[in-house]
Amino acid sequence: MGRADARKARKRASRPSGIRRFFTWKKLLGAFFGFVLLCMGAFVVLYLVIDVPEGNPDAEMQSNIFKYSDGSTMARTGKVNRELVDLAEVPKPVQRTFVAAENKSFYSDKGVDLKGTARGMINTITGKGKQGGSTITQQYVKNYYLTQDQTVTRKLKELVISLKVDQKKSKDDILAGYINTSYYGRGAWGIQAAAQAYYGIDAKELNVQQGAYLAALLQAPSQYDWANASETGKELVKARWNYVLDNMVDMHWLSASDRQGMRKFPTPHEPKAASGLQGQEGYLYQAAKAEVMKDLNLTDAQFDAGGYTVTLSIDRKKQKQLEKSVKEQLTDNLDPKSKKADARVQAGAVSVAPKTGRVVAMYGGTGISEHWTNNATRTDYQPASTFKPLILAAALENNAKTQNGSSIEASTIYDGTNRRPVVNDGKKVGFAPPNEDDHSYGPVTVQTAMNKSINSVFAQMGADVGMQQVMDTAEKLGMSGDDLKPYAAQTLGTMGASPMEMAGVYATLDNHGKKVTPHIVKSVSVKGEEVELPESDGEQVISRGAADSVTSVLTGVVDDGTAKASVRDNPARDGQQVAGKTGTSDDNKSAWFTGYTPDLVTSVGLFGEGPLKTAEAGKHVSMKGAGGLPRVDGGSFPARIWAQYTFNSSSANGKFDLDTDMGAGVAPTTTAPATPTEEPTTESPTEEPTTEPPSTSTSPTEEPTTEPPTDEPTEPTTDPTDTGDPTGGITLDPVDPQNDTGNGNGRN
Repeated sequence: MGRADARKARKRASRPSGIRRFFTWKKLLGAFFGFVLLCMGAFVVLYLVIDVPEGNPDAEMQSNIFKYSDGSTMARTGKVNRELVDLAEVPKPVQRTFVAAENKSFYSDKGVDLKGTARGMINTITGKGKQGGSTITQQYVKNYYLTQDQTVTRKLKELVISLKVDQKKSKDDILAGYINTSYYGRGAWGIQAAAQAYYGIDAKELNVQQGAYLAALLQAPSQYDWANASETGKELVKARWNYVLDNMVDMHWLSASDRQGMRKFPTPHEPKAASGLQGQEGYLYQAAKAEVMKDLNLTDAQFDAGGYTVTLSIDRKKQKQLEKSVKEQLTDNLDPKSKKADARVQAGAVSVAPKTGRVVAMYGGTGISEHWTNNATRTDYQPASTFKPLILAAALENNAKTQNGSSIEASTIYDGTNRRPVVNDGKKVGFAPPNEDDHSYGPVTVQTAMNKSINSVFAQMGADVGMQQVMDTAEKLGMSGDDLKPYAAQTLGTMGASPMEMAGVYATLDNHGKKVTPHIVKSVSVKGEEVELPESDGEQVISRGAADSVTSVLTGVVDDGTAKASVRDNPARDGQQVAGKTGTSDDNKSAWFTGYTPDLVTSVGLFGEGPLKTAEAGKHVSMKGAGGLPRVDGGSFPARIWAQYTFNSSSANGKFDLDTDMGAGVAPTTTAPATPTEEPTTESPTEEPTTEPPSTSTSPTEEPTTEPPTDEPTEPTTDPTDTGDPTGGITLDPVDPQNDTGNGNGRN
């Protein structure tokens, strides 16, 4: 072999053979750099192509929060238990617990963790499951802009969007978004709901230890929930809690000495049932929602989208006292399962602060799940004789005179003869109402007529004032104008009214004639921003003299009238000054007591309603026989409920500050013989209630009736303050013999 052949042989021996020809180090290095350049080019394309999308609406979905006046949560409504809060509402040390737990470089990084993201993508591709390592920005992007899917595509999008979000938003905005969109377990989304769920406080009240626990929870909410955690789970969450606090020391956010004092783990509360809408809370929610929607002109859809925090004016102590009073004075004395009459009784009540109009307590019925209609706001039952003070107010406000020209005031004499025809300008108007039990009284003062609730007197007074003026005054005081027609029978309170409405009317009297509109909403905020509500202070709708004179007269109803047994003689009264009026409609379908002290006005109504699953379901029916009483009148259960509630809720020994320049109430000089407690009134058909949601409401079927109660009448009495001419100079006309029950005198 020559030299040339030897050289060729050596070259062949040194040349790579087989697969080695294709994978030299130069080719591998070139391929690697080519791949890197390709990835960089692809990323640049992705960065240019992928925009920050619109936020996920579900991530901003909030519940509506309803709170009592003291700030405690009453109920949450909506699909998601979340209440967004500004970062400024979260204490700075608590903010830092989340950074210490999830992303110590948060304030200095560019929004991404390339190593963590690469590790997560590799584990996703190789099927090793989820992998942590994402920054707070990346987790926020996943919560707010993307989905929880674990795919390579989603992770690439997360990376690009995180870089862009970090450029567009401040670190505080990102942190706020993160803590508000994260899930903490117990159905709580966001730090505010979590603070309530685990510690029963608002986020602004969290301390560092509690914040560290909530931050630790985010790694495994179900596993780390102390109430459900296994022993292993408890050890793990304790270890992570310590990890968070130690990181805060490393970051110089917590001193070593403070950390040394934080060895006790902040055990969260046991889970509570979600705040719901059972019992009275359902009625409170129903009334508050309706008021907010009206005041802010919202639709159901707009309100139900969430984000509203509604603080009610309800005082929890007064609310509990009202519920207790209804139970002890009424429901404990009824047996609806075995007694038909007892099953027909529905109760409603509203209590108002007269200076502000705030509803401080409300009783809507047996519970919204059992009885849909809120008895406190329903307007389908007659207020009966609780309307009489409005007739007197109209007389005083309009300087009205009797048919013979005498000014109407507490001492004015009227004829209280039973079924006395009402006259106007010497002509009978075709209306001659019966007094209770067909009782005739003869000449009486207006004060006595109010005390004894004498129908014939106030029917005539309505004609003297003018029924249009009476209805105008009623509307000014707060009654609904839709049902205020100026016909004579309205003097008996035959229009519809609610306890809420009557509480407002009497609150206006208590407030010296300055309009009081009851409202149950104290304040409203939307996503943390306070909303301005309509002004609640009203104008002077009747003069102070007229309002205070009516109040003075109404103290007589308590001290010498239809409410004295339940209110005046109540041992809990303790000198409290009280004004009020009873009312009982014809056939005992409603019974009322509406009364007030200087600082509290409360209207209590009982309503006869056919019980569910009976032929008379939803109809107006009589309450006769309920609670073992021949007739449920305003001086019985309603006045007893009122007295127990008021004398345990109102300021003791309160005195009215009255300006009675138009005539004060007239005190009796002797004790009159026993007289009836209420008068029947004539009921006209009104819209029928329902115990089901509105879609299943029924219309009324009962006919109006003028049948008086069947109790035996008592002997007529003469007003003890009357001296001289018993008629005040009024000419008395004979009465139709068939209506004459004793006195025989009519009146022009």
